[in-house]
Amino acid sequence: MTKSEQLFQEAARVIPGGVNSPVRAFQSIGGTPRFIKCARGACLYDEDDNCYIDFVGSWGPMILGHSHKAVLERVTEACRQGLSFGAATAIEVEMAKLVCGMVPSIEMVRMVNSGTEAVMSAVRAARGFTGREKIIKFSGCYHGHSDGLLVQAGSGVMTAGVPDSLGVPAGCVKDTLSAEYNHLDSVEGHFKRCGEEIAAVIVEPVAANMGVVPPLPGFLEGLRRLCDTYGALLIFDEVITGFRLAAGGAQEYYGVMPDLTALGKIIGGGMPVGAYGGRRDIMELVAPLGGVYQAGTLSGNPVAMAAGMAQLTLLKEHPQYYQELNRKGDWFYGQMRDLTEREDLPCQVNHVGSLGCLYFTKQKVVDYRSAKTSDTKAFAAYCNYMLGQGVYLAPSQFEAMFLSLAHTEVMLKDVLQKALTFFLQKV
Repeated sequence: MTKSEQLFQEAARVIPGGVNSPVRAFQSIGGTPRFIKCARGACLYDEDDNCYIDFVGSWGPMILGHSHKAVLERVTEACRQGLSFGAATAIEVEMAKLVCGMVPSIEMVRMVNSGTEAVMSAVRAARGFTGREKIIKFSGCYHGHSDGLLVQAGSGVMTAGVPDSLGVPAGCVKDTLSAEYNHLDSVEGHFKRCGEEIAAVIVEPVAANMGVVPPLPGFLEGLRRLCDTYGALLIFDEVITGFRLAAGGAQEYYGVMPDLTALGKIIGGGMPVGAYGGRRDIMELVAPLGGVYQAGTLSGNPVAMAAGMAQLTLLKEHPQYYQELNRKGDWFYGQMRDLTEREDLPCQVNHVGSLGCLYFTKQKVVDYRSAKTSDTKAFAAYCNYMLGQGVYLAPSQFEAMFLSLAHTEVMLKDVLQKALTFFLQKV
C-alpha cells in the first residue's frame, strides 16, 4: 500500500470523503488522491516521493511556479512579525493600492479570505446599491458555495452531476435566475420579464469551471449593454482569470469593464485570500461607511498580504511575464489541438492564454450544454494514464489546466508526447 493510499484510508475516517474540498476527490476518475508533500517550480512531489508536472497550480494562483524565492522570502519575513493581529496593518494599504492600480475597474477594494466570500459580498453590495433582489448567473459557472449561487453550478458540483445542493432552502435561490453562457438572448429574456427587479448579472468572463469556455465575440459587451439599459450592475467573477490573463485580468484582456469584481487566491500567491472591489459609489456603501455589512477577523491577514504583494509586484514590474505566459499557452494548447486533429480524435481543445481544457467530445464546446457532451469515462482513462506518467491533471473533465512561468518547453513537449502515446494506444 502506498503512503497516499494509507493516508486516504485514515482521512476517510475523519474527513468527509477523505478530502477537504470535493474537487480534490478522485471519485469521477477512480483511484486514490495523491497526498502532496511539497512543490517546487512546475512540479509536485507526493508522500511516496513521486514527481508530477503540475497543471493544477493550486487551482490557478501559482503563476510564478511553486515556492518562488521572492514570495517565500516575503512570507517568512512577515511570519517573524506575527501571524495575525485582528487589527489594521500597513501592508493592507499597500495591497489595496496595488490592486486598485492594476485592475481597471476597481476604485476601492475590500480584502476577504476566499473567492466564495468575495463573490457573496459583491452580490450583497450590488443588491444594497440597487435596492433590487434578483441576480442572473450562468449555467455551469461556479461562484463559490454560498447558498444563493449553488444553482446549476460548475466545478465540483458539475463533476458530481449534482445541479444544486442539499441544505439550501428554496427561499435562498428564489431570486437567482439562470441563463446560458454565450447566449445573450437568454439574458435579455430575463431582463424583459423582470428587468426592474434584477440587481446584477454575475459571470465568469472566461467560464473556467466547466472546463474552459471563452466568451464568444460580443457576449461580454452585450452583458455590459444590457446591464446599462436596465440599470443593473455587472459583476465579473475573476477568481480564476484575475491577474492571470493580464495584469488587469479578463477585463483588461477583453476591454469590458464591470461594476464590481471578485478576486480569489491569485492575489495571495496561493495563501487563503480573496477581495472584492469596484466603483467608489458602490463600495462606499460597505460597512463601516454604509449599510452593506461584511466583516472578517482574518481579512487582510498580514502573511497572506505579504505573499500577494510579492507575486503581484513582480507581475506588475515585468509585463513581459504575461507575454511569455500567454505565448506558452498558445503554443502548448495549439500543439495539443493539432495532435487531436491530426489523429482525428473526438476531442476539442479550448484555451485562453495559459488556461486550457481538453474535452472528450466531437462537439464544439461553447456553453454548458456542449460541455456536458464530454465523455467523462474517456477523460478518466486519460487522466489516470497521465498521472501514471508523472503528469498531474485536475481529476475532473470540467476543470481547467493552468500553466505557470515555471513550465519549460522541454516539460511541455514531454507532456504532449505522453498524450500522443495514450491516444495512439486507444485508437
